[in-house]
Amino acid sequence: MMEAVEKVGMSPAALLDKVSRWKGGDASRLVADGAAFGEGERQKVDVWAPVGDPPPGGWPVLVFFYGGGWVSGARQEYGFVGRAFAAQGFLTMLPDYGLHPHSTYPDYLHDGAAATRWAFDHAGDFGGDPQRIAVMGHSAGAYNAAMIMLDPRYLYAVGLPLATIKAAALLSGPYDFPYLIERGGLLAFEKAPVQESQPVAYARRDAPPTLLITGTADTTVRARNSQSLAKALTAAGARVELKLYRGQGHTDPLRALSPLFRSANPALADCADFLHGHLG
Repeated sequence: MMEAVEKVGMSPAALLDKVSRWKGGDASRLVADGAAFGEGERQKVDVWAPVGDPPPGGWPVLVFFYGGGWVSGARQEYGFVGRAFAAQGFLTMLPDYGLHPHSTYPDYLHDGAAATRWAFDHAGDFGGDPQRIAVMGHSAGAYNAAMIMLDPRYLYAVGLPLATIKAAALLSGPYDFPYLIERGGLLAFEKAPVQESQPVAYARRDAPPTLLITGTADTTVRARNSQSLAKALTAAGARVELKLYRGQGHTDPLRALSPLFRSANPALADCADFLHGHLG
């Protein structure tokens, strides 16, 4: 759900990544480039690790799903996210997933669950702790992460219990948008049952502790989506924290993960502190 930047000939995410590589400063390293978690071309993952030896028991593991409206995006453009969270002490995995028109609901959710299964199976290969996995995402990726952690069908399909995911940090995501599906406003949901496809429908007491971040000036995915999910999780008895960034737009929480824009808002610190607090 990020707009094209025609003047520089690259996507906004790719530009953020280029700036991240140029500015440097994040203590991290790429330890797997395009590892396969399935047989499809869009079933590959990059893995970023902190510098140095892992602590006893291993690093906590973070699986990050990028956005792009389920029609665009590539893991290589989000190295700035991998660098940022690896420098914060997370073994960070950036998977691709199927995009429209080749994939529609729920194909990309099955991809996300398969990537999570791969993270569980292979975290130890890179010094991570598979017993401390969190999911994170921005925009469409936040939706993917929310569905994977809340709707039991996806983890069960790959042989994982719901308790595999220990925490979540979700940025600028859509979680309650039946009107868009009913109006045919999202191509990637053209075959989706309306209510069944909404994360708010799966709020439950034993949901992982969840941090929801959104900008109050987000006109792409309105803040009411995060407010609605926070309300549903709270009503179910789950642990949830909602942070509203005043005057911030849709991509601002994501941009702040890149060094050049890190002072714009506290998204990196908020997410890292929350996840460390619940992963140990």
